[in-house]
Amino acid sequence: MGSKVNSGGSRARSLKHKFIVIGLCGLFYLLGIWKKSGSGKGDTIALEIIKQTDCGILDGLSFETHHNDGGTLDFSEPEAKVFPPCHIQYTDYSPCQDQKRAMTFPRENMIYRERHCPSEDEKLHCLIPAPKGYMTPFPWPKSRDYVHYANVPYKSLAVEKAAQNWVQFQGNVFKFPGGGTMFPQGSDAYIDELASVIPFSDSTVRTALDTGCGVASWAAYLWKRNVITMSFAPRDNHEAQVQFALERGVPAVIGVLGTIQLPYPLGAFDMAHCSRCLIPWASNDGMYLMEVDRVLRPGGYWILSGPPINWKTYHKTWNRSKEDLQEEQQRIEQFAELLCWEKKYERGDIAIWRKKLNSESCDIKSTSFCESTNADDVWYKKMNACITPWPVVNSPKEVAGGELKRFPVRLFAVPPRITKGFVPGVNAESYQEDSRLWKKHVNSYKRINQFIGTGRYRNMMDMNAGLGGFAAALESPKSWVMNVVPTIADKNTLGVIYERGLIGIYHDWCEAFSTYPRAYDLIHASGIFSLYQDKCKMEDILLEMDRILRPEGAVIFRDNVFVLNKVKKVASGMRWDTKMFDHEDGPLLSEKILVAVKQYWVGSDSNGV
Repeated sequence: MGSKVNSGGSRARSLKHKFIVIGLCGLFYLLGIWKKSGSGKGDTIALEIIKQTDCGILDGLSFETHHNDGGTLDFSEPEAKVFPPCHIQYTDYSPCQDQKRAMTFPRENMIYRERHCPSEDEKLHCLIPAPKGYMTPFPWPKSRDYVHYANVPYKSLAVEKAAQNWVQFQGNVFKFPGGGTMFPQGSDAYIDELASVIPFSDSTVRTALDTGCGVASWAAYLWKRNVITMSFAPRDNHEAQVQFALERGVPAVIGVLGTIQLPYPLGAFDMAHCSRCLIPWASNDGMYLMEVDRVLRPGGYWILSGPPINWKTYHKTWNRSKEDLQEEQQRIEQFAELLCWEKKYERGDIAIWRKKLNSESCDIKSTSFCESTNADDVWYKKMNACITPWPVVNSPKEVAGGELKRFPVRLFAVPPRITKGFVPGVNAESYQEDSRLWKKHVNSYKRINQFIGTGRYRNMMDMNAGLGGFAAALESPKSWVMNVVPTIADKNTLGVIYERGLIGIYHDWCEAFSTYPRAYDLIHASGIFSLYQDKCKMEDILLEMDRILRPEGAVIFRDNVFVLNKVKKVASGMRWDTKMFDHEDGPLLSEKILVAVKQYWVGSDSNGV
């Protein structure tokens, strides 16, 4: 009897302590909201007291991959809207590159292959299913060479490009030997030839653009040379080119050189590449070459392999006359000279040009300069046959726009755009503080999810990238980050991100992203819903995040607690498991961290799971 009484007393005291702890947590939380704006450090005395309490009330999350079949979920918030699975026919649905919608637009200048997003009443309000048998992609570097057939069940490329070593079908996997149409002997041999002209070994070339990338083998093999490549290709008859690239763990987006400017800033890339990309470079008064010139850094390289290079050998294979091909190459040479590109190499199928360092080092005779004063303002802007003016220099030896450090030093060196004052409100000190802050944030994320930084998450995205601090803190050969700068952001920072040796893209999150479903392992969303709160529906953005996130992938939200509570409610109907965490500086701050994990489930013929 005595022991039972003591046990009951202990329970009573324990219950009393719990009420005290909960009361203290609530009190200090309310004080924090009243006293703090949501960032920075909290009151030191209150922090010291709260450090001794345990306010955690939620179970932990599982970040492991399971490859199970999932099941009907028991949502903890039955009042929240539950989103049904879409029909299995939508398993590879890309809203702004939908094939049926595309065919209603003109074919001239590839207009029909550009972004054409659905209207509000056409949007799907359901969850895009993974295909039957979906498996977590192989870890890098194995993923470079192998992809599960169940994830991208399309064999046409393996048949059509069999002689060119693009891709081979073997049992239940695709194998990528590293070949391409213009380099059937493999990417390494092809890149070795480029390296006779382009200095890959000294890390001055870090960012590259591959136009018409195929399955992105060129980019995949450049990775071990410390070059990160933004690859793009249209969604066309070659099924799933970009999807294959992303499954392999290579950055890529659906895109085309048509009538709209590329979604990248001025001077973003150290190198640009076209290997039989079939872009008509000599047409439209050189407009496409002028657009490549806009995104190519002074001193950068442009590589063209395939038509019309080596036309004397291949004119019969290409079913074109010698005269036609010779004229096309001559026009390309003329436009390159007009743009101040110096030809450095031509042998066999490959030609390489280098852009001069500044306008003082060449005599541009053209008067057709672009009228726009902001060469970074490109979202849905029409492409024109005009030359983007060079940044002003003070001497013939100065690099227009500023000289960059070699990678990886340039990752944390103050970028030229900041030292020159091109980003309002950002100086060297605030940039360095931002880098320190994101190192701190990323360390916190790693404590929450021990798989971050291990290679478990290869393809990552930062939806509101700012100065690129999140990606810089995570930079590793094991992973890459697609840094997205929203078109409505108060500062245009994408140029800074490229100067750091990272990659990214402009995007408006009121629309779908230019990619296939299941492209990313981890998505980081800092302040994205506060930014878009009056622009479009939270539900639509979250459904888009679900579309591009892989099964058992993770999302990290950072925002005001009131915003995140709304996110959590919507997410509870999306087959996501969620947990809220305090800010790194303590529970007094209204900015919180919400972590979500997408559950594993696949589609079925009956629309269910």
